[in-house]
Amino acid sequence: MAEKTVDNYIAGLEESKARIIARVRKIILQAAPQAKESIKWAQPVYESNGPFAYTKAFKNDVNFGFWRGVDIKDPKGFLQGSGSKMRHVKLTSLDDVEESTFADFVRQAIELNRTKGDPTRSS
Repeated sequence: MAEKTVDNYIAGLEESKARIIARVRKIILQAAPQAKESIKWAQPVYESNGPFAYTKAFKNDVNFGFWRGVDIKDPKGFLQGSGSKMRHVKLTSLDDVEESTFADFVRQAIELNRTKGDPTRSS
């Protein structure tokens, strides 16, 4: 059985989804070089003071999500969801990837975890 790595996760996807996740991964790691990257909950997860972002491929799209998404400033209205904390962006092509906006989301998410703590352990 292959080791559970983000590289292996991406390699197992159809090409269009693999390219979307690879682009989002690059944005995350450039905006948050200190982030820990791993596979958790069967998806790539990025952590700094707890998880702050994830990517997950679905049948028709890719989700790029944030644990504290409700607290992220999103003037363009990209973030979707109805839960009490998490929000995500649905991506169906590389054209949907907004590099500067998504990098800003990552920086905001890191700062929220820095000031509020691990979102899986705090309110």
